[in-house]
Amino acid sequence: MLNLLRRGAKGFETLTPSSGWTPPADALWLDLISPTRDEELAVEAALGLLLPTREEMAQIEPSSRLYQHSGATFMTASLLARRSNAENDGRADAPTTFVLAKGMLVTIRYDELRAFSLFAERAPGLGLQSGTQALLNLLDAVVERLADLLEAIGERVEAASEAIFRRPKGAEFEALLTDLARAQSLTSMTRNSLVSLARVFSFAALAHEIASDPECQAHLRSLQRDGQSLTEHAGFHSSQIQFLLDAALGLINIEQNGIIKFFSVAAVILMPPTLVASIYGMNFKNMPELSFPFGYPMALTMMLISAIVPILWFKQRGWF
Repeated sequence: MLNLLRRGAKGFETLTPSSGWTPPADALWLDLISPTRDEELAVEAALGLLLPTREEMAQIEPSSRLYQHSGATFMTASLLARRSNAENDGRADAPTTFVLAKGMLVTIRYDELRAFSLFAERAPGLGLQSGTQALLNLLDAVVERLADLLEAIGERVEAASEAIFRRPKGAEFEALLTDLARAQSLTSMTRNSLVSLARVFSFAALAHEIASDPECQAHLRSLQRDGQSLTEHAGFHSSQIQFLLDAALGLINIEQNGIIKFFSVAAVILMPPTLVASIYGMNFKNMPELSFPFGYPMALTMMLISAIVPILWFKQRGWF
């Protein structure tokens, strides 16, 4: 599917390009969403370019993601998309290619991206005059979306922190650890997306359309600063999550040590009474206490005293 935005238009046009199709002279943005091979060939013929395939977009080598060819600048970034079959709250990496060619912006993607949808709604009202402006404003929307995602992660981490340090004694940790693990994974994916965008920002500065326009250069520098700030923020979340994981594991160990300590103290307290009971449980014939009228109360008293003495000693040492 191909969405087309014209200069001054009030919205997008949805087209199905075929052989011999050419973009209109006032085209600003061509957005290819899960294009078929025929649609790719039609756009390639119209622009005189070779567009990257889905397999090529998924490669991680910078030379495959960032390059210039036939006067066009190709840039591929890993964005975050929602997928029903994906982990990490349904989010997964979505390689997306941005192409600046012949005054137009061409994007190629195979996932629905929230940032693209938001930008598509407001693009007609921005008064865009070139594909370069469309690219920079679209990247603004992508960075803004990642910032919102980091804010949501921050709220989740703060809630996990409250739950860990104010939880009732004996509460389960499994759900908290699972939430923290998901937050860490999502933070890592967000940081990976920001790093790939940083490469795009740096390479975009080499495009003739941006290098020759001081206003676009200033806009790109602003994007670079925002991306760097968000990358550092993602790193902060990652370290905070790691601290909370360590703290949760430490509290689990403390509780387990308390349980082991209780049973150890109980075992030591019961050892002397057990010894007394074992002695008087012997069945030897010549045991003088067997005929003693107060032998039974005496044994019980000795067992009680032998249990109380360790308790008092443990309390004096602060162990109980």
